[in-house]
This record gives sequence, structure tokens and C-alpha cells, in this order.
Amino acid sequence: MIDIKLINIGFGNIVSGNRVIAIVSPESAPIKRIITEARDKGQLIDATYGRRTRAVIITDSNHVILSAIQPETVANRFILSKEES
Repeated sequence: MIDIKLINIGFGNIVSGNRVIAIVSPESAPIKRIITEARDKGQLIDATYGRRTRAVIITDSNHVILSAIQPETVANRFILSKEES
């Protein structure tokens, strides 16, 4: 049986925790490049609702998800969901 973990990334948006590889800040040039490349390939999911991007979530399917909540907050939600199981 596969145990699916769902992580709230803000504004009612939810990501499968099993697919997350990294949760990073969008400030550095390499991360900005990853975002641009994902946008060009059609693999960018913008879940910010027009707000400033504060966290970039990278999945095992090479999709890049933008969130308006802090990376630490996303990571804490990720950790809490793992402890509940």
C-alpha cells in the first residue's frame, strides 16, 4: 500500500509530499534559471496567486512549483505530516 502525504503549500493548494525532492528559496541565480527553464518547458506551476514567490518546490517529475509561503513553513508542514504517520 502506498502511503500518500499531502502538503498544503498555501491558498488551498496541495502537493504530494512523496514527489517532493527539494524546497528552496527563489533568491539565487541557479534557482531563477531552473524556474525559467521550467516555464519554457511548460513544467512550472505557479501557486502564488499573484503574490511574491517565497518558496520553490522541485518534484521528482521535474515540475517546479512556486509558493507564496516561506520554505521553512512548507518544510515544517512536510515534517509534521511525516510524524503523523
